[in-house]
Amino acid sequence: MLTFVGLGLYDERSVTVAGRDAIRDADRVFAEFYTSRLIGTDIETLEDTLKTSIERRDRAGIEQDPEPILEAAESEHVVFCTAGDTMVSTTHADLRLRAADRGIETRIVHGTTAQTAAGSLTGLQNYRFGKATTLPFEDAHGGDGVPDSVVATIEDNRDRDLHTLVYLDIKVDDPHWEESDDTYMTASQAATMLSEPFPDTLGVVVARAGSPDPLVAADTLDELATQTFGDPLHLLVIPGSLHPLEADTLESVAGAALE
Repeated sequence: MLTFVGLGLYDERSVTVAGRDAIRDADRVFAEFYTSRLIGTDIETLEDTLKTSIERRDRAGIEQDPEPILEAAESEHVVFCTAGDTMVSTTHADLRLRAADRGIETRIVHGTTAQTAAGSLTGLQNYRFGKATTLPFEDAHGGDGVPDSVVATIEDNRDRDLHTLVYLDIKVDDPHWEESDDTYMTASQAATMLSEPFPDTLGVVVARAGSPDPLVAADTLDELATQTFGDPLHLLVIPGSLHPLEADTLESVAGAALE
């Protein structure tokens, strides 16, 4: 049995009761934190709170060598944990398919996602979000500025009057880097990069979603580029046109000056 558990967005308290119970009942627990991180905690605190031992796997240990997880799941109750919701990443979907091919039963215990949190915190209506995109560090994609694919996604969403959620790069356990570290792209860095292809464009920053002190700020990308937004993780939303209720919410909770 292989159970995928989403740990939520921020710390050891973000996991659902169902997820906590699945972890505590498991024979072995694996986790990865290269696709996203629980910024408000560490693995030792997670283990203490969830009363278990967590075997951490790096990118290669999931994408290239998942055998230890699959072999254990053939005879034991195994849990695989990630931040957020566990099936957002295609890496995890691939692991589930590998398990199914071997006749291993799987189930999913969902966690809160950054996308739903961004909609809730900003007041931007969930059904008006189009395709999301990830903005990488320049060195990670081998070019200068913003990749054409990111620009195309935002432009396409704007043409259809939809909001774009922009995930920001995490430079950790990444094969593009000679040495991994815990560098997180900030919303101000992202706004600086995006202000060139999208000048005078409204952006909305979401920082530390799921924490006790989330921050939401709205301004032009050029202005957001000059500001700081505190500790990670950060997201950036490029809205389409705003429904009056969305505009009122951004003015109220994010300090937007929309007149």
